[in-house]
Amino acid sequence: MSLRNKYLIAALIALLWGGAMLAAFWWFEARYLRPFENERAELFSGDALQLPTELQGPGPVRFVHFWDPGCPCNVGNQQHLQELLERFAALDVEFYVVQKPGSNGRLPQQLAALKPLSGLAGSEKLPASPAVGIWDRRGRLAYIGPYSEGAVCSSDNSFVEPILEAILAGRQVRATHSLAVACFCDWQAGTL
Repeated sequence: MSLRNKYLIAALIALLWGGAMLAAFWWFEARYLRPFENERAELFSGDALQLPTELQGPGPVRFVHFWDPGCPCNVGNQQHLQELLERFAALDVEFYVVQKPGSNGRLPQQLAALKPLSGLAGSEKLPASPAVGIWDRRGRLAYIGPYSEGAVCSSDNSFVEPILEAILAGRQVRATHSLAVACFCDWQAGTL
């Protein structure tokens, strides 16, 4: 075999290897590095939110998770929500879930401790989910908004942990209007 043929074979192998690596990268990018199409700014207002009568007034801290089963943004916050449950459930914090009206689905097994909540007045006016509402020990809304800002939700960028810690330490928190850029799905779409 001539030297020229050896170079041609080596070049062909390198070209095939490069093509395979490019195809593998495109597959990986399409499967795992999707752009967050649902990332946008949302303004949350808690003016209309009111707990059901049986939960109003003094009591434990009430943490309400607003959940849309069909929202792809849930993937980013379910691990975070599980960590919150493990950390704060023993600290006089009750965890509830409000499911988007008209939707069907079940929470993952690791979030089964969340109690279903119906009759939360004003929840139909929520702009987007996933979101969280936190009521202090006096039964007043302390926070309404997203878990964090950005595409990924974790305790590193969370708004929720500092608020829960402040309420549990006896400090007053009033963050009932918030604007954030994160991964959201419409809460009111299809329910009007």
